[in-house]
Amino acid sequence: MAVVCPRQNAGTDVGPASVAPPVSEGPDRSQEPDREALDAYSAVVTRVAAQVLPSVASLAVRTARGLAGGSASVISADGVLLTSAHVVAGASAAQAAFADGTQVSAAVVGRDPLSDLAVLRADGPVPAPVALGDAAALRVGQLVVAVGNPLGLAGSVTAGIVSGLGRSLPTSAGRVVDEVIQTDAALNPGNSGGVLADAAGRMVGVNTAVAGIGVGLAVPVNATTRGIIATLLAHGRVRRAWIGIVGRQAPLPPTLAAKLGRQTGLHVADVVAGSPAAIAGLHPGDVVVAVDGASVTRTTQIQRLMVEGAIGSRIEITVWRGGALVDVVAEPRELTGV
Repeated sequence: MAVVCPRQNAGTDVGPASVAPPVSEGPDRSQEPDREALDAYSAVVTRVAAQVLPSVASLAVRTARGLAGGSASVISADGVLLTSAHVVAGASAAQAAFADGTQVSAAVVGRDPLSDLAVLRADGPVPAPVALGDAAALRVGQLVVAVGNPLGLAGSVTAGIVSGLGRSLPTSAGRVVDEVIQTDAALNPGNSGGVLADAAGRMVGVNTAVAGIGVGLAVPVNATTRGIIATLLAHGRVRRAWIGIVGRQAPLPPTLAAKLGRQTGLHVADVVAGSPAAIAGLHPGDVVVAVDGASVTRTTQIQRLMVEGAIGSRIEITVWRGGALVDVVAEPRELTGV
């Protein structure tokens, strides 16, 4: 009996099954946007560090309480340094050391505890000054770079963003610094007096405090700051006016709120005995709604008006008292003992 074998088709490979070579998909580019963003971020931070670091000094300060330290920055070609007032409190001079090895003595020209700013003048050559910017142009979320000497580590650089604007910083003098910059750039003891710079390498703030983990504060560099610096250089201190009230923001009665078109005023909690406010007839319980016709809702708004020119001048204060608006006139005196 014949056995019939099935025919194989011509050209068919009956050996082991072959495996097709893998298809090349090229390099994985899915992470490139992230890498490019990181590279751009690094490029900005390294550029700002290179611009600013040479102008930032480590300060060594000796006071009656012992040695202290902080940071300062060169702000003019003739050797003016800017730092925080609390860094040089109780000192008449400091030693400044720069990244290039330059070391100079610097005399304290003036301090202003109410803005937490101080200026010094070096007694020898110093590196080129840092460019001054304007904090008024900052936006929340903007990149900033902090340069200083935290924990004794000279020439440290950290970066972050502007986390908030318009913060208030209480000072040891019992007042507040207004319009303070909040950042998440890491700040530590020793950073005080250092530079907070924008992406162009311009100084937009003076690092001053750590309010908590991830919360650093800087005094803004703006038109007000420049005026304070000029006054400190010319006179060694800043003269301010004072009227002597303690207040807090409080809701207005509905009828008054409807009349003024706003919901809050400044409730007077206390009046300092013998102060201009007491002499003018202000009382605890009054609600200040305006000073010289300008609306008032916070103590910082009155504080802004208490400049040197207000000393001895007559100002009209409008208060809500006993269901009626009452005008009183006060003459601010010079604030002393700070």
